Order: sequence, then C-alpha cells, then structure tokens
Amino acid sequence: MSTQSWPSLYNWIIELFPIQNRAPVQPGGIYLYDHNEIFRFTLYWTLVFYTPPYILCASYAFLNLTFPPQRARNRLRTRPRPSFASHFPSSYFGPPPTVTGNEIPLVEAAPKQVLGNTHAQLALAHRYRALLKPNERRSRLAFALLVFLGFTTFSVAGAVIGSAIIGYILAGLFQAGKYNMSTWIPFLAGLLQTLVGLLELWPSVIDII
Repeated sequence: MSTQSWPSLYNWIIELFPIQNRAPVQPGGIYLYDHNEIFRFTLYWTLVFYTPPYILCASYAFLNLTFPPQRARNRLRTRPRPSFASHFPSSYFGPPPTVTGNEIPLVEAAPKQVLGNTHAQLALAHRYRALLKPNERRSRLAFALLVFLGFTTFSVAGAVIGSAIIGYILAGLFQAGKYNMSTWIPFLAGLLQTLVGLLELWPSVIDII
C-alpha cells in the first residue's frame, strides 16, 4: 500500500459517467486506505478552505482596533455630562429651589496642605499613576495583536479538531463497508466543514467585531 501525495486529484468523471456496471477501482483513479492518510488529506483541505475566512476576519478586527473609526474616537473622547437644569419628571419632588449668586457664601481660598508622610505621598502618586494611560497607542496595538493571534489560533485548532473527527469517522465507515475512498472525499469533507464553520463565523463574529 503506497502513500499518496497531497492533493492527488484526478478527473472525477471516470467515477460517475457512466455509473452502471463499473468496477470499484477505476484506471487512473487514486484511492486512500490508511486512517492517518485520510486524516492528513482532510486536514490539508480544511486548512485551505477554513483558515482564509478567519484570517480575513482577524485582519479586519486588527485594523478596526488599531485604527478605530472617527465616530468611535469622538464617542470615546467626548462623554456626555449630566445636566440638572431641567426639573424632575415626577411631580412628587416638586420644583427645585432657586438659588441666586448672592446666597452662595464665598470662602477664602486656602493653600493645600502638603502631606508630611512620605509613604502616603508615594502611595497616592502610584494610585494616580495607575489611573493614567502612559502609552495608549501601544496598548491598543497590543490588544489588536492579541485579537489577531486569537482568531488565527482558534481557526487552526478548529481545523485540526474537526479534521480529526471527520477524517477518522470517514475512514472507519469506508473500512467497515469495504469501500475505496477516492481522494475527492477528503476534498468534499473539508469543504463541508468549512461551510458549517462559516455559519458560526457570520453574522455573530462580524457583529462582535
């Protein structure tokens, strides 16, 4: 039993036309019998069909996070401030009291007291430093890279796991029925697995991005 090289595709017409009174093995056809070889062919075809859509979505997410749209930037920078000029909608509280400028007491400004404890000053400085973002551009780029690597890793892992399940199940079924597996069967299995994966990719993942 010789090992076939991928993809080893041939003219599939010889398997179907005419379909009556034909031998199970056709001259010029290439067939697979080993379980690991069937898994390998299924994996290769799944990677060919399965990975590019996820890489495309990963690139789209990477560019969207690295260079956000102008509307998103303005929405993040300008936050709406609460306004208390209008009355409460419920009449339970009644109208708010009116306060004029003459009724507000003016207090003389006093200099801020400097903390004498050095440890308290350092703790306060570290607290305010943690709230700041010293390099927002680099953190956004790092987050975008993590998203890109996450998409790539999950696409390859999904292709490997799905190919192992489908490939070995097909190998067991063909061996139990004593059929000859054409090299077109892993091609169709990889294409079918990709189409099922695209149902999960769209529209949920695109909406999240």
